[in-house]
Amino acid sequence: MIAVVYSGSYFAHWRLTDKGRTVASFKTNGINPYFNDEKHILQLLNKNINLIHHAEEIKRIFFFGAGASSDERKKIVHNAFSAFFKFGKISIEHDIAGAAIACCKNEPGIISICGSGSNAAWYDGKRVWPNNYGLGYILADEGSGNWLGRQLIKEFMNDTLPPSIRKKFIHKYDADRKNLLEKVYRQKQPALFLSSFTDFYLDNKNDHHLQNVIKKGFSKLISTYLLPLYQQHPGTSVHFAGSVAFNFQEHLYEAAAEADLQITNIIKEPINNLLTYYSSKN
Repeated sequence: MIAVVYSGSYFAHWRLTDKGRTVASFKTNGINPYFNDEKHILQLLNKNINLIHHAEEIKRIFFFGAGASSDERKKIVHNAFSAFFKFGKISIEHDIAGAAIACCKNEPGIISICGSGSNAAWYDGKRVWPNNYGLGYILADEGSGNWLGRQLIKEFMNDTLPPSIRKKFIHKYDADRKNLLEKVYRQKQPALFLSSFTDFYLDNKNDHHLQNVIKKGFSKLISTYLLPLYQQHPGTSVHFAGSVAFNFQEHLYEAAAEADLQITNIIKEPINNLLTYYSSKN
């Protein structure tokens, strides 16, 4: 039996498969070694009945996760998984490597993640080449869920939201300046809080002002990451993965067209493509 896992900071998507048959499909809380230590990850694994039931049967685990971008952070996840999956061989990679395999398989391409966070990289068909783009929710993440959340909160604080949207925002979140600042600056995982406001954009996806904010974020994502990569690898296919890219793809295609960039495909959740890829190899 093999386990394939694709994790953002919010959720981890799991698929357990045996001889080409999917045994279990479920979600857990996200596993991100930036925010979670070995003890936390092990506690999460020990709370899931599917994992408890199949732990000894699983012989191969393929994990792709946000934050697993260095040997030190990969080791955090690997140690927790090794303690739980006692008979399994474990592979830990960054989420963008998983997105690249899901979108491109063994073909080269430029891959961009745009979900709760954002990132981009060149994939040569075998591995993702390192760059300086993954700077996190404070310094980067243009166009992502937490970037959209930051814009919404700033406009609310600065009283620059259109009155109709401001009214809806207050009604939905019972929002006030003090509580928002408390949650942004004093709770443990502000990136998750910020990205939770993606739901507000979805609820009001026909609002012209919010559409412009989304498109502005995508334009920043494309100009900051995608165009430099495309200039280095002209003619290469361009792929996107992630819930924000998928849910607002109309605006993403529009922003890409204005930058004279053609998108090959957009997938919401890489997990199913990853399952197909690894099932065929095991």
